[in-house]
Amino acid sequence: MTETIINLDSINPIEFFGVNNGKFDVLKKKFPLLKILSRGSQLKISGAPEQIDTAKEKIDLIVQYLQRNGHLSDNYFEQILGGDDSEAIDHFVEKNPNEILVFGPNGKTVRARTANQKKMVQAADKNDIVFAIGPAGTGKTYTAVALAVRALKNKVVKKIILTRPAVEAGESLGFLPGDLKEKIDPYLRPLYDALDDMIPADKLGYYMSTRTIEIAPLAYMRGRTLDNAFIILDEAQNTNDLQLKMFLTRIGANAKAIITGDPTQIDLPRNQRSGLEKASKILKNIDGIAHIMLDEEDVVRHRLVKAIIKAYDKDHKAEEEHYNKMHHK
Repeated sequence: MTETIINLDSINPIEFFGVNNGKFDVLKKKFPLLKILSRGSQLKISGAPEQIDTAKEKIDLIVQYLQRNGHLSDNYFEQILGGDDSEAIDHFVEKNPNEILVFGPNGKTVRARTANQKKMVQAADKNDIVFAIGPAGTGKTYTAVALAVRALKNKVVKKIILTRPAVEAGESLGFLPGDLKEKIDPYLRPLYDALDDMIPADKLGYYMSTRTIEIAPLAYMRGRTLDNAFIILDEAQNTNDLQLKMFLTRIGANAKAIITGDPTQIDLPRNQRSGLEKASKILKNIDGIAHIMLDEEDVVRHRLVKAIIKAYDKDHKAEEEHYNKMHHK
């Protein structure tokens, strides 16, 4: 009987072991003749050498997959364990590590997961301004933040500026408790959440204190010229024409910008038109500006989100048809 130890330091252990050790139990059942123990971020395996070799091969494949994808479903986990055909295994273990945008804390990898997210990455590599438009949950903001963090880590830019219009607050902003930062922060929280996934807390704190990473409401951009920066305007559907033009004309030398928005979630007052639709049209054929459309196929949240988006789209189209009929009689 021999013994071997496998380190799992490079991956998120919860993704390997599963909720309540569900995946780990599947692994142990697959190799009933081996004694497999978990100790922190290590696996200790003892048993017959040939059995250990087979188990180690499968575990290595799972680790590779998690290093490159960050997440592994229970179904894929079982398929990797059960597959003996090396070509079938290649389906799970991608060979292109360049697809990883950022290595986050705890070995988490951040990458474009869908076809349109990959188009977004390619567009950002080739263009200085990218419009990424699509419904909630399609990874627009998350992919944009990952691209910005990658650019900062690779020293392509010197700072990241993340901004959103604080439209949702409306006139009630003044009545919220706390100073201006405390009032604005809830509206910028999705940007903080994305950064938390990609940069260790202590380093993120340092970047924020030195203004290497700046998160601010859109109004704070007025009058500035932003050089050597990666700038993201999130929730751009809540800007009017003048605000979006103001933002786009802030962009200085060696700067990149991504504008994300969801035209179906406009929070502007009824008498104000969103600037995103107009900007998308009039800037359509300018070299250096790319337009990426994301849809429900790009949803990477809970599986039900995709169904919810489809249902709302269907209802929205029905309402539009009814409105058009009523006004064209």
